[in-house]
Amino acid sequence: MTAENKKLRIGIIGTGGIAGAHMDSYLRLADEVEIIGASDIVPGKARAFLDRYKLTDVPAFDDNAALLKLKPDGVSVCTYNSTHAECTVAALRAGAHVLCEKPMSVTLAEALEMYNTAKDVNRILTIGFQPRYDPNMDLVREIVGSGMLGDIYYIQTGGGRRRGIPGGTFVRKELAGVGALADIGCYSLDMVLSAIGYPKPLTVSAFASDKFGKNPKYFRDADKFDVDDFSVALIRLEGGIALDFRMSWAMHMDSAGDTMFFGTDAGLKIKPAGVGTGWGGAWDGTIGPVFLYNDVAGQLCETAIPLRQPSDNRFYSKVKAFCDAVRTNGPAPIPTIQSVYNQAIVDGIYRSSQAGREVEIILP
Repeated sequence: MTAENKKLRIGIIGTGGIAGAHMDSYLRLADEVEIIGASDIVPGKARAFLDRYKLTDVPAFDDNAALLKLKPDGVSVCTYNSTHAECTVAALRAGAHVLCEKPMSVTLAEALEMYNTAKDVNRILTIGFQPRYDPNMDLVREIVGSGMLGDIYYIQTGGGRRRGIPGGTFVRKELAGVGALADIGCYSLDMVLSAIGYPKPLTVSAFASDKFGKNPKYFRDADKFDVDDFSVALIRLEGGIALDFRMSWAMHMDSAGDTMFFGTDAGLKIKPAGVGTGWGGAWDGTIGPVFLYNDVAGQLCETAIPLRQPSDNRFYSKVKAFCDAVRTNGPAPIPTIQSVYNQAIVDGIYRSSQAGREVEIILP
């Protein structure tokens, strides 16, 4: 356990765009956290990143192993998806606790390696699902968890962006592994699965396409695009629950659908925030209006549930939760096995869409 009066020694692996959000949050915790170094495989990139934050005395490395030799207490892994597993495993084996950006990995096999390594070395591994820290996501979990919906048998989750294809490493399979499915689809999955206690996924039947990403009319780097921009799937979950999933980076529609929980006593509908805007509608932020549907005195009722006002930045809350867990020696803020189940579904959707048939999800 880290001494209460000692600053946590934190390293950052990967200094691209998302690393800035981690750094901003760590700097807000300056009384508790000390940044001891950053690494990036692109020569000079880590140095420029640290200098931008006026951390000119903090060492920068072009080699992750060199950073890990400093024996940080915790590490943020902010690399592209295809290296999440190798960077996380290396950091865990070096003795560091790890906050890894989402998605957990590209494949289920990688996720299991990360999970087993964290278990073997007794270190915290948590994945960066910051929407978990939104008070309205808590609201959804409280309503669903209260039992007022009765027996939940069907869930729909989607949202999606009307126009929101990112660039750079996100659209290259060798770096990202998968596209919209993992980038924002994992948030959509986490939202509903965390509300029902993350039952084990059993089978997946999926379809994916790249109609917009490969069309220069909608994406200027269409010749470099080789991942999915749309996915839809039916996932069977343990406990007799059907999960209807859809996610999009681009489409000719305002939304790929609301999130809905169908229960035997009541139903819950969560509308996406930002519908009507190009980038809005995905579950990578907060939520829109929430409605409860039930029967009262024999009458069909629809009740609007008031939303809560966020008290702090979700990203900061995510980083602070990680630091608090490291300081108190756990548990992981988001249980690692839940992230494994999330990745198992992402992996299953990818495999099913490639095979053109339903696939089974095999978990130890």
